[in-house]
Amino acid sequence: MLDKFRDECGVFGIFGHPEAANLTYLGLYALQHRGQESAGIAASDGIQIRHRKAMGYVNEAFDATALGTLPGTMAIGHVRYSTAGESRVANAQPIVIDSTHGQFAICHNGNLINAGEVRDALVKVGAIFQTSSDTEVVVHLFARSREDGSEHAIVDAISQVRGAFSFVMMTKDRLIGVRDPNGFRPLAIGRLGDAWVLCSETCALDLIGATYVRDVEPGELVVMSASGMKSIKPFAPAPASQCIFEHVYFARPDSYVFGESVNEVRTQLGRQLAKEAPVEADVVIPIPDSGVCAAVGFAEASGIPMRMGLIRNHYVGRTFIEPQQSIRHFGVRVKLNPVKSIIDGRRVILVDDSIVRGTTSRKIVRMVRGAGAREVHMRISCPPTVSPCFYGVDTPRRSELIGATHSLEEIRKYLDADSVAYLSLEGLTSCVSGGSTKYCTSCYTGVYPVDFPRDETAYLQLALKLNPDGGNVEPREFAFPALEKDSVTS
Repeated sequence: MLDKFRDECGVFGIFGHPEAANLTYLGLYALQHRGQESAGIAASDGIQIRHRKAMGYVNEAFDATALGTLPGTMAIGHVRYSTAGESRVANAQPIVIDSTHGQFAICHNGNLINAGEVRDALVKVGAIFQTSSDTEVVVHLFARSREDGSEHAIVDAISQVRGAFSFVMMTKDRLIGVRDPNGFRPLAIGRLGDAWVLCSETCALDLIGATYVRDVEPGELVVMSASGMKSIKPFAPAPASQCIFEHVYFARPDSYVFGESVNEVRTQLGRQLAKEAPVEADVVIPIPDSGVCAAVGFAEASGIPMRMGLIRNHYVGRTFIEPQQSIRHFGVRVKLNPVKSIIDGRRVILVDDSIVRGTTSRKIVRMVRGAGAREVHMRISCPPTVSPCFYGVDTPRRSELIGATHSLEEIRKYLDADSVAYLSLEGLTSCVSGGSTKYCTSCYTGVYPVDFPRDETAYLQLALKLNPDGGNVEPREFAFPALEKDSVTS
């Protein structure tokens, strides 16, 4: 319903705790914002790896009985939103196999841009794939590796894939975490007493009472075992390309990602936005929840008071029954409702983290006007999104991105706003340590740090959609509604 990039996936792992599966369940709960399609947990008692996965939220996939079937002191878990592969339970993770190297389980956050090439090569030599997930190629590479020992086989396997990956993996007696050489996706290390923890964001550590130790470094592989933790760096060094959209939108504001407070970065984005795009107004209103931190910073820097003029309904399920008789802006009103006493008669600044297609922003602007706003000014705490992401984020095709296909004035007219302004790329990168030399900004620039097989579009994320029977269909082009004010109804 909301016009946003879709979160990728969340991964969690713990070694050396008697309640490993229960703590993994809680860790996934904290990471639920990163994926809502499916959830899964695998646990080892040192003898056998057992696993369970299901479609839906974490609390739908697991109850006390289900967790009771996962004994052991080590576990890994995954919440998924598909960026490669269909949305079905076969593609849920962890993927668990039994091989010549022993049992192996894997969870993946990211996107392997050469997965199609590797998959074709494996099929030609007899591999049989059970899923349409890019992660499964790593499983086959591991199983077929001629290296001695599971650790060497893992290194061999992941050395043959390219793209964005933060893997949490498990053998019967070891927990393994690894980030790709560019470090696109986050992966943190924590301690809970004598237990080791791996997770996508530190908010998962907070929930279980663990302490943050450090991030897994780009290109680093860490192994947790009864002997402690050891670090291996099997890859050639590569330029840092951490996903800046983690700070803009994906991560929870109470997390530390890439060593920085998400809350502080987003607040600074708002301050910088107020400096770059000031406007006379009476009230700053965040579009909840992701626009709140930037709105705080904008209000602080501009001196204009911030009020919660849009109230979010946190109890909206994933589906709802629409009335037969049309209600204006029904889809947005189910989740957001304006506070007329804050808006009526005032000049309003709406602050949001991003605009993708613009369809929801347009409805929100009109809803605020309907609540009596004299003026509505839209401020966005990142640059215009002009390119899709191929590194583990579900983004529309370029033709669907309003920032790539329309001028700023056309966007203003389409949104029915009095003004629209985005944060500059320079302003964005100035708010994170390391700036543009440390972060991937391909969604704002179209410059991709890791090349992908452009001539093999069938393997690119979202280049082709899959039919329910697995067949390919042609790419869908998105046609924007006409830009006149009343060209689109609710």
